[in-house]
Amino acid sequence: MAEPVVLTVAAEDADARLDAWVTAQCPQLTRSAVQNLIAEGHLLRNGRPAKKNDRLKNGDVLCISVPEPVAMEAVPQPIPLDIVYEDAHLLVINKPKGMVVHPAPGHPDGTLVNGLLHHCAGQLSGINGVIRPGIVHRIDRDTSGLLVVAKTDQAHLGLAEQIAVHSCARTYEAVICGRLKEPVGTVCAPIGRDPNNRQRMCVTDRNSRDAVTHYSTLAEFGHHTHVECRLETGRTHQIRVHMRYLGHPIYGDEVYGKAVKGLQGQCLHARALRFTHPITGEPMQFTCELPQYFQAVLRQISRE
Repeated sequence: MAEPVVLTVAAEDADARLDAWVTAQCPQLTRSAVQNLIAEGHLLRNGRPAKKNDRLKNGDVLCISVPEPVAMEAVPQPIPLDIVYEDAHLLVINKPKGMVVHPAPGHPDGTLVNGLLHHCAGQLSGINGVIRPGIVHRIDRDTSGLLVVAKTDQAHLGLAEQIAVHSCARTYEAVICGRLKEPVGTVCAPIGRDPNNRQRMCVTDRNSRDAVTHYSTLAEFGHHTHVECRLETGRTHQIRVHMRYLGHPIYGDEVYGKAVKGLQGQCLHARALRFTHPITGEPMQFTCELPQYFQAVLRQISRE
C-alpha cells in the first residue's frame, strides 16, 4: 500500500461535504474512487472511519490510504453480441445501450470485450493489452451503435491509422434539448478534463486536444431537435461535450445535461461507419437501425 495522504481541514473549508472536498484536494482520485475508499475503511477522519456525507470541521485530520491497484485481465464470457460483419481480420459490432466496452473499475466483467473473447476464442489484437484486446475505438456505455474491432495487430494498426488521419467516417444521431440557431454547422472547440469534475470533459484551452464535430438538423420538435453528428476527431465524450457547449445538451445525458425518467443516459446512437478494409483495401460501409429506445424518444417528442 502506498504512503497514506494526510490532509488538514482549514477554517474556510468547514462544513464542506467530506467526499466532495477530498476529491477536490486529490485530483488523481475521482469522486466514486473516494467513495469506494470510504466504504472500504481506507479514509479516516480524526483516527476513525469516515462517512462520505460527513460535514467537515476546522482542524479535522483526514488520513487516506490508497491500496495498490489490482491487476485486471478480461476473461471470456458467453455474452450475446449483435455482429453486423465479421471476417478473419475484424468485426463490426452493434453495441446495445448500457453495455460497457471493456473492463474497468466498477465493471470487471459483462463487457463487450468479455463477449468478444468468448466469440473469437481469444483471437483479438493484443496492441491495447489484456483489458482492451481488439478495441480500436470506443463508444460510451449509454451510447448505442456501431464500432469496429480488430482481430489481428495488422488490422488494428491499419484501422488506428485511418482514425488518426480522419479517413474513418463515424456518423451519429442524437436528440438534443432545444433548437439550434444554425441548422447546419461545425463545432471546432478543444476538449480536456474538467478541472472542477474529473469525471467530466469540457471545452477548454488547458491540457486539451483539438476536437471537431460537424452537425446537421434532421427534424425539429417543440423543445427538442433530432440531429446528425459526424466526428472529424474522436475525443472522450466529444459529441456530448460539444452539444453542451452549444447550449443544447443531449436528451437524457445525466453528466452534461439532465437525467430523464425511464431513459438510461443520453439519447445518442452511432448510426453509420465507413472505412477502408486495412488488409484488402476494400471500401467498407455499415449502417444500423435506430434502436427501440431512440425510436420511443422520437415518438414522445413528436407529440410535443
